[in-house]
Amino acid sequence: MGMSSKAIQGTSVKLPDGVTASLSGRTLVIKGKLGISRKVFDKINVNLAVQGDTITFSPFSAKKKDNVIINTVASIVNNMATGVTKGFTYKVKVVYAHFPITVRTKGSQVLVENFVGERSPRISQIVGDCKVTVEGDDVVVKGVSLEDVGQTAANLELATKIRRKDQRVFLDGLYIYHKEEGA
Repeated sequence: MGMSSKAIQGTSVKLPDGVTASLSGRTLVIKGKLGISRKVFDKINVNLAVQGDTITFSPFSAKKKDNVIINTVASIVNNMATGVTKGFTYKVKVVYAHFPITVRTKGSQVLVENFVGERSPRISQIVGDCKVTVEGDDVVVKGVSLEDVGQTAANLELATKIRRKDQRVFLDGLYIYHKEEGA
């Protein structure tokens, strides 16, 4: 059973006003009013081309494995364009029952101190150029790259994972509770 000619066609994404794109090798750079977003497409089997305010991509071959990635690439490019125009914000809630948790940033790290009474702080990495601020019982992660913002928030959640205790009883930790476009 052969592939149809429709299977090999490429897709394009039109960038919003005020957003420019450039391609150097396999690295796509999108610039907007909030900053610059970069993505390396080395491991993704697509041909990329930038014509003015349109980014066109097509699969390497007619194989299903190469063809199914097209919508994912479209989503990645759309998220990059949204990031440099609106930005992304994740809110993480600080939850504790007995020992009050202190959260502070230090360089490219977030320190979670006094977590379940532990003497040494739990350390979480800030990915990329995200901005992390502590507002009361909320930790707000903002940035232009959805991947970086999401990974930074996930690192906070993972750093405060309770081990060797019943997680239904010991609910202390940092938990993502809100995701939105707009920084």
